[in-house]
Amino acid sequence: MRHKAAIVTGAASPIGQAIAKHLSTHGMRLMLADLDEPALMEFAAGIDGALTWVGDLSEEMVVRDMVEAMQVAFGSVDVLVNNAGGGVIRPFLEHDAQSLRATLNRNLWTALWACHAVLPLMMEQGWGRIVNVGADSVRNGLWQHAGYNAAKGGVHGLTTGLAREFAQTGITINTVAPCMVATPVVQRAAEQGSPLIQKFNDVIPMGRPAEVEEVASMVGYLASDEASFVTGQVISVNGGSTML
Repeated sequence: MRHKAAIVTGAASPIGQAIAKHLSTHGMRLMLADLDEPALMEFAAGIDGALTWVGDLSEEMVVRDMVEAMQVAFGSVDVLVNNAGGGVIRPFLEHDAQSLRATLNRNLWTALWACHAVLPLMMEQGWGRIVNVGADSVRNGLWQHAGYNAAKGGVHGLTTGLAREFAQTGITINTVAPCMVATPVVQRAAEQGSPLIQKFNDVIPMGRPAEVEEVASMVGYLASDEASFVTGQVISVNGGSTML
């Protein structure tokens, strides 16, 4: 991965930060993107040579401008990690148009536009890695996740469709699908005795959420040369919450 250039979206989030640190440690040059400018800038200051991009990546031109800036700065876009997301987790009938639209925009439209923008560049290079961050809840039907699963399920479907379409171009497209992850929000809820968090945890045979580094490690593998024959896969990092 050394000297390759990667975009990591949702880079101010706990999972995004772990992914960025992992890629940077292995020598990648990074463009870090997020909506939360203060958090992004604070984090990026600790990543040597990282570029930053602040904007709503569900908007086409925001994405295209980001990719253009990346290419000007680094000369290539070798890896795209579509980590931007975040859902409104609630019973389906408590959703409204605004919450459903926000969930689709954050998770699906960000990935769609980013893929659409980088694929022509990767085709010219004859090499590329796209790693989407999906959700194991798409497979196990987790409580209160129907709206979120609609968006992440679209990401899973995008992965398989693109992987077949671009299979002979030197580009691989895969998805990493975590179960519940031990982010600060999840940890606080667990400490407060949240019944819903306990239900989510009970689905996981290992009896604990994933660590952000465990998710980042799988992303790093799929972004590497070693994963050259892996494409079109939705790989769960889930402690066994779904199997096969």
